[in-house]
Amino acid sequence: MKILLLLVITLTFPAFAQDSIVLGVHSKTAPLEWRNNGVDQGFNIELMDRIGQLTNKRILVRRKSFQQLVQDVYNPNSDIDVIVVVSPVNMDRKLAQSDPIYATHAKAYTLQGKGLINSWADLIGKRVAIKKGAFVDVFLSDHLQNFDRVDVDLYETGFQLLIKNQVDVVIAESFVARRLLPLYPSVRSSSDALIYGAFNFVANESKTELMYQINEALRQLKLSGEYDRLVNKWFGTGREKVDLTSSEKRMFALAILVAIISAIGMIFTGLISASLRRHTKALDAELIQRRRIEAEISELSKQFQSVLDGIPNGVTIVNQDLQHLWSNDNNIHLLDSAAFYYIDNHAFVLKTAVLEVLSSQTPLIAEMRYQQQFWQLQIHPIAEKQVVILLEETTEQHRLRQANEEVSRLASLGELSAGIAHEINNPTGLIVHAVSLFTAALKDLTPAARHYQQQNPFWLIAGLPPDVAIEELQYSCGSIEEGAKRISRIVNDLKRYAMPHIADQYARVSLNDVVQVAQRLTANQTKVHQISMRLCQPSPIIKGDAQQLHQVLINLIQNACHACTEQHGEIIIETRIAGNTAILSIIDNGCGMSSATLKRITEPFFTTRRNEGGSGLGLSVCSKIIKEHQGEMQMQSSLGKGTQISLIFALEQHT
Repeated sequence: MKILLLLVITLTFPAFAQDSIVLGVHSKTAPLEWRNNGVDQGFNIELMDRIGQLTNKRILVRRKSFQQLVQDVYNPNSDIDVIVVVSPVNMDRKLAQSDPIYATHAKAYTLQGKGLINSWADLIGKRVAIKKGAFVDVFLSDHLQNFDRVDVDLYETGFQLLIKNQVDVVIAESFVARRLLPLYPSVRSSSDALIYGAFNFVANESKTELMYQINEALRQLKLSGEYDRLVNKWFGTGREKVDLTSSEKRMFALAILVAIISAIGMIFTGLISASLRRHTKALDAELIQRRRIEAEISELSKQFQSVLDGIPNGVTIVNQDLQHLWSNDNNIHLLDSAAFYYIDNHAFVLKTAVLEVLSSQTPLIAEMRYQQQFWQLQIHPIAEKQVVILLEETTEQHRLRQANEEVSRLASLGELSAGIAHEINNPTGLIVHAVSLFTAALKDLTPAARHYQQQNPFWLIAGLPPDVAIEELQYSCGSIEEGAKRISRIVNDLKRYAMPHIADQYARVSLNDVVQVAQRLTANQTKVHQISMRLCQPSPIIKGDAQQLHQVLINLIQNACHACTEQHGEIIIETRIAGNTAILSIIDNGCGMSSATLKRITEPFFTTRRNEGGSGLGLSVCSKIIKEHQGEMQMQSSLGKGTQISLIFALEQHT
């Protein structure tokens, strides 16, 4: 039985066994080979994985130094089967070598300010760093060297020697150099391509049969188009490849910027606190003076009783039992109303307030609310068991104070925005003008580039084929222009918020037309959400500026999109008529807002999306536009349930 079981295992084992190819890697450069979170990835590794699938071989990755891999590939007994290296064009290494995988080149790099290297003759007498075993080293083995050669283990070592002035020139492969240049800002590219090469799979001569299988699989991938897909994935234009060092530097710079903004905010807060303390002292002085005057009035109250009877403010004298000893009956009913409460929403109880004043012999002065009115309540002790109660309506003063604060804030913001606009618009205009010139120049240079490429098929621009490089430059010009326009829009929003209102000649505007235009302009953002429009027929008509109303509705729709999750977001836009008013509502089922956020949502520069690029001016500008249209903006929101914003305007009668 045991012999039979052993025989079955022996016969079936080959069915489960699978040959393997050990791929040696050394690079830390995206997109060729690098390790992220312990996982090896990159163009070379993914290409070899596909070759392994076609040859029915398992791919094993071994990471070693470049010099160790070069030694291993010359050793037929090494555990490394295949490595990926660059070979100069028209020069084969003395090893089994695959078809070219991807073209590259090497050129000279020097310190900023040094002369350009136009040819090999410019290297005579210079100290030149060469990576030992790299394709530059292979190329120079068959060419006479008229310079002082300095061997290095890595291109980065050569860059470090260049910074220390221990070498004059580094000849480096372009993919690695492009990753290193952001780390060494004083180093620059100082020549055109000196050596053209191509990436190849290389193996020991004893593995010729294995290289034949790799070549066959590589050709099959090229014929099927899958090779082109991999090249486009890892080397394609219009996207950036992983560069962890650059990302860390950008994040560090962003952290410094946030820290600077926080420090400025603390300084600004300190200045405001100092100003508030000065105002508090002034108010305290005013209150002391007012109390003294009120005491004098209390002493002379009997002499001016006839005058008090005629004043509109409420004056009442009560004792500790709340018996009315005298009153001019003006607004006295407020003292016993449940709707009469302190401005901080605490309930007002007359008996409690009177007893506190009598026990402390200290006047009580408080700001009160009654329905939509504001009142000032004063209770003064005038005898051992009596107080005088003064009621004065301060609704108008309260509104004037709010208006004065808003005017002061707008004046300060106007001065600030004028300075910002002057400082930002000028360089923004230069950027837009320069981008237009670059775009026009690229159109004119395209035919020349194509003509030159026909004469020199190996000519590359920044390591890319000329047509691809020009397309990338055009894409970059568009990105720069779009960024400059975004800066201009933010500056214009800031200027508009602080701009004093000029009485415009408003025209008749259809709210339904406003909704349809805004919906078209935001179609790209709303396409991932479910949009419902409930438009009243006939359309409500109001007097206003259609362009400004488009701006308001577009901003509200964008905010709703930000609040909703993709695929599950629902946004409802409706118009309706209620009496003599026209109402435009935007309803979403997004994340909603807390009561604290809702109170501050129209403040300038307040935003919950600072990290996503929000400026905090959108709803401030919207609120200003609605006020200019004599309209009202009502907001209702709950966390986790969504938000409803209603814009209410006076309905324009049909003619």
